Amino acid sequence: MKKKLTGVCFGEILFDVFLEHKKIGGAPLNVASRLSSLGVDVAMISAIGNDENGMKLTDYLNDAGINTKAIQIKENYPTGVVNVILNEKGNASYDINYPSAWDKIEYSDLSNTIVAKADFFVYGSLSSRDTVSRNTLDELLKVAKYKIFDVNLRAPHYTKKNVLELLEAADFIKFNDEELNEICVDLHSNKKSLEQNIKFIAEKTNTPIVCVTLGSHGAVLYCNDTFYHNCGFKVSVVDTVGSGDSFLASLITMLLSGEDPQYAINFASAIGAIVAQNEGANPIISSSEIEEFLSGFSQKLPQYEIV
Repeated sequence: MKKKLTGVCFGEILFDVFLEHKKIGGAPLNVASRLSSLGVDVAMISAIGNDENGMKLTDYLNDAGINTKAIQIKENYPTGVVNVILNEKGNASYDINYPSAWDKIEYSDLSNTIVAKADFFVYGSLSSRDTVSRNTLDELLKVAKYKIFDVNLRAPHYTKKNVLELLEAADFIKFNDEELNEICVDLHSNKKSLEQNIKFIAEKTNTPIVCVTLGSHGAVLYCNDTFYHNCGFKVSVVDTVGSGDSFLASLITMLLSGEDPQYAINFASAIGAIVAQNEGANPIISSSEIEEFLSGFSQKLPQYEIV
């Protein structure tokens, strides 16, 4: 029997507010939610306001089986809110309120202990926009065993310097193609192809695993000097919010469970596509849905309980 993975997600938890409704979100929360559904024992490190939105977020996380002991309550800051605008293709742009409670995550011995004991630690760039949360992140990166950087650039909430430092701290980096291009330009890459720029980043930051998502065209995984590709799945997109987060959670789970990298990227791409054809970031996904997407591949679905 395989060892149960343990992970920690650090950063923003919030409500995505659409034109006619609002949904629970934030990239680290979305990653944590999908990790938990795949059987990972996961904890969340963040902060909420002392308000109704904050209570709803913690209730959601607790119901999802996510450890919330390291979520702090801030009396002087509201729970995070993001206004989401979808274009005609379902792609999202974001107006992210500042300051929010998750900008003020303070270092604690509890957080330090949780991170030090976990198999992996997931972080992004958005949680570094404020010095309080950034300083806490820097301390936790010192004790993390395996560091996964979900780049997740949200203009104007990052600087080139911060992003480079976070890249260099990582053991595993996940970009989308636009983020990869932007960072390669910033780092003065003279490479032309996608694969060349992925190798450039891996060598520049001394990172053995780099993954780039390509929207409807799938994803590319560079893992220990080998490239693996998935060309994507044809779906009717409802919205893309959270698709990349579920992709990352699925890829982490497969790779760190020892699955073949090609199977891992196929599985993760299927999960991401299923999320994109549903409303909101965290739809419930059944094993039968995943099996249907992967039925054309020779490898079979491993026996993971999807909850």
